[in-house]
Amino acid sequence: MNEPSAAPDAAAQISGLIFAVLLLDQEDRIVEANAAAEELLGRSARRLLGKALGEIIDFENDRLRDSIQQCEVQVIARGIAVDTGHGVRRVNITSSPMHSHPGWRVVTLSEVGQDDNHSDDEERVELRAPAVLAHEIKNPLSAIRGASQLLARRASEKDRPLATMIEGEVDRIAQLIDRMQQLGSRKEVVTGPCNLHEAIRNAMATVRAGREDGCELAEEFDPSLPPVEADQGALEQVLINLLANACDACSGQEGAKVVVRTRFVSGLSFTAIRLGKATRLPIEITVIDPGPGLPPELSDHVFEPFVSGKPHGQGLGLALVRKLLRDMGGRIAHERNQAARLTHFRINLPVAQGAN
Repeated sequence: MNEPSAAPDAAAQISGLIFAVLLLDQEDRIVEANAAAEELLGRSARRLLGKALGEIIDFENDRLRDSIQQCEVQVIARGIAVDTGHGVRRVNITSSPMHSHPGWRVVTLSEVGQDDNHSDDEERVELRAPAVLAHEIKNPLSAIRGASQLLARRASEKDRPLATMIEGEVDRIAQLIDRMQQLGSRKEVVTGPCNLHEAIRNAMATVRAGREDGCELAEEFDPSLPPVEADQGALEQVLINLLANACDACSGQEGAKVVVRTRFVSGLSFTAIRLGKATRLPIEITVIDPGPGLPPELSDHVFEPFVSGKPHGQGLGLALVRKLLRDMGGRIAHERNQAARLTHFRINLPVAQGAN
């Protein structure tokens, strides 16, 4: 029988954490940083050590920044916007003073992103409610549709368009309900190796076939990327939704171009919990459009059900996109680069098993 191995020491435990840990000295300089900190901040530990926290992270909240710099104050904050030099991110942050070493403190950061604003249990409840409602609505809708078809056959020529309109509106509501049921579905997603660029090109072909506005779809692909772990049909559905939204966003702009970019983010990979274990998500797909972007008041709620920036939007498309990606073990985030006037939707996915 093998002897039990010794318990990992504190350094090994901190190194294995999936959230960023920084040790700061009395002068607010980083003395230690774990691997998750390297990933979140996009810099190696060698480039982090010796730097003041304010040189690495730009806190948009001045009060929070001042609180963290007060060495003896314990700080806990959620959903705070910070700029790490790789774009603005929302993080949960804590600062814990070390009373045994006055002036020293431990700072932790964990990215929340728009796709992680709710716990899994909260999200299941949030999405199950519309699905239950949808089920209750479908039966009377079928009766209304049948009655409208009967009316259309019996109505006079003058009244027949009204009956046809009723049938059309019932079909539109039925499609909305189908999407609500998809949101609440608890069906297990089966993933496998997926050719990322094939899925993107299939989605592009579908969007091109359904539009006549001349919106250009451009590829900026890294051809060396390995297969991703995904459900190809679900991934194509996600991409069709994002591409169609991007084209809608820049509709009417002369020479509008939506870019789809793929890359391997080795220095800044995200981590998701799938099947009870941490999984790295280094494969990134970014859909970029030059449209005006979402209203600022919606930017933090873009993936929530029934939230839409379109005048007649249903607010279910991006909620379904988030659900499909989470079911596959991926993630999605929304960013607006106001200086460049570009909107980015970033998808991160794991490498297919055995493809590393």
